[in-house]
Amino acid sequence: MGAAATKLHLSSFARRPTLHQLAAVAVLCSLSYLAGVWHHGGLTAGPPSSSVSIATTASVTCASPAPALLNRGGASPPLDFRAHHTAEGAEAVSAPAQRVYEACPAKYSEYTPCEDVERSLRFPRDRLMYRERHCPSDGERLRCLVPAPRGYRNPFPWPASRDVAWFANVPHKELTVEKAVQNWIRVDGDKFRFPGGRHHVPARRQRLHRRHRQAHPAPRRIHPDRPRHRLRGNFDLAILVASWGAYLLSRNILAMSFAPRDSHEAQVQFALERGVPAMIGVLASNRLTYPARAFDMAHCSRCLIPWQLYDGLYLIEVDRILRPGGYWILSGPPINWKKHWKGWQRTKEDLNAEQQAIEAVAKSLCWKKIKEVGDIAIWQKPTNHIHCKASRKLIKSPPFCWNKNPDAAWYDKMEACITPLPQASDIKEVAGGELKKWPQRLTAVPPRIASGSIEGVTDEMFKEDTKLWKKRVGHYKSVITQFGQKDRYRNLLDMNAHFGGFAAALVGDPMWVMNMVPTVGNSTTLGVVFERGLIGNYQDWCEGMSTYPRTYDLIHADSVFSLYKDRCEMDTILLEMDRILRPEGTVIIRDDVDLLVKIKSIADGMRWNSQIVDHEDGPLVREKLLLVVKTYWTLGDEKQ
Repeated sequence: MGAAATKLHLSSFARRPTLHQLAAVAVLCSLSYLAGVWHHGGLTAGPPSSSVSIATTASVTCASPAPALLNRGGASPPLDFRAHHTAEGAEAVSAPAQRVYEACPAKYSEYTPCEDVERSLRFPRDRLMYRERHCPSDGERLRCLVPAPRGYRNPFPWPASRDVAWFANVPHKELTVEKAVQNWIRVDGDKFRFPGGRHHVPARRQRLHRRHRQAHPAPRRIHPDRPRHRLRGNFDLAILVASWGAYLLSRNILAMSFAPRDSHEAQVQFALERGVPAMIGVLASNRLTYPARAFDMAHCSRCLIPWQLYDGLYLIEVDRILRPGGYWILSGPPINWKKHWKGWQRTKEDLNAEQQAIEAVAKSLCWKKIKEVGDIAIWQKPTNHIHCKASRKLIKSPPFCWNKNPDAAWYDKMEACITPLPQASDIKEVAGGELKKWPQRLTAVPPRIASGSIEGVTDEMFKEDTKLWKKRVGHYKSVITQFGQKDRYRNLLDMNAHFGGFAAALVGDPMWVMNMVPTVGNSTTLGVVFERGLIGNYQDWCEGMSTYPRTYDLIHADSVFSLYKDRCEMDTILLEMDRILRPEGTVIIRDDVDLLVKIKSIADGMRWNSQIVDHEDGPLVREKLLLVVKTYWTLGDEKQ
């Protein structure tokens, strides 16, 4: 065997290539290299830009502009995962030509697919059900790009946006006429100004604080102007132009403003244009799209909701979303009716009966009325239901709900029953666990996780998730230069928030994040988002979001397309993202590389500039990032 091996070795040695053969191979390799360089742009082209951050100019004048990339020195070049070689004869089965998405007609510039005014008229008007979500069928979906109105400009940076907005961005004067006496909003040339955002609300707010201090023995628990308070999440109904929520933000209270799309044109749109969290919604027949025990406070100022009707159904729903010990604040009719009944053009008897009915509903929910002073009344929800359950022996209505998921709120109907709080062993115990003060509650293990209420999630998993998103957001800031620009982003959307780690990692920046939890995944985590002092909503991304076009400066989509694979068409989600993204806005899509290649092929036909970059842990990880910038174009830009 050794001799055979020696013979094989010697024969191999004898067949070494000659000098002429080596020279021929070198020439062929050189010719192949030069041909490849010529094929990909010629010998004079410079090297590709090394940045992974995409920039845009104020306007775009070409149909499909190539990404303008900022040179940042040592970063890796853009990654290209397209196939560049095909087998012989494969041309016959090549992929179809890329689809180019056209602009929708001008009438759709403020299109809200699930709150479409024309479609809503098909549904019952009883209890305003026609203003609830009614999404288009597959055959009714728009397959085009919702345009920005002519003259659209990027909103003012925060905090200037709190007091001023461009008229061209929200071209509606209805509220300036209807609310002229109240001085909430006025037109000033090419701008809207919001006097109530700086003067009227703080004055009313100071009165509210004084009444709080007079009414409650523990003012630190309810005094929002203290930097380390317990009030963090506020639910604001019938927002007008969101001046209440705008002012609360300066006090570290995050208000979720909420209003229907009705005759008060563009209430939610004004709020978002000002940089205040808001969504379209209405109290009608469906539960509000939030989990139980979400908000520390709910506020209704002249919201004209019939709280006393339908067996107190609407107040019962507010009770569901209020945290144990949470507050409900009511101002406007019928509060202080003895002073205002003539101005409200209603009789004393009618207003008194309405207030007595509201008082009776609140009492049946075991709420305690803290105080009524002037135009404001304040109630507090109990911290547990020990006494309330005992009282059902005397107060039969409303009963407690049984066998009903308290957090289920995606097209789930409201019921005239009290959502029970988690069990408590002592009258002083806070049902479900007491929250830390802000900002400690942001990183502390939320009570829902600490108590084991969320199946399969441990304290350690939550802590690791928090660390992971700090690392990931740090990576985003290193590859997206806009993150380093002050006031570049204000309104952010996380399409698959999980525990809210992305938002938590950005809480020190002058921006807010709407944390959406998909209904097709583990939707129980939305309660954790609220316990951290953040805000969010349920969402099915096969449907439109309850917001106006051009709402968000940045959209973050972590594994969204993997989650919705085979559930709906990829471009259905991408077109909705385009609708709610502002011109020159940014998208970060994190997903498997194969999906990102498909997404990029669609995005390139949507007037998006995009490129795939590596995962924060390096090129060997299959998960990559697709970074996108939406180009600037408006109605009338036919050449775009």
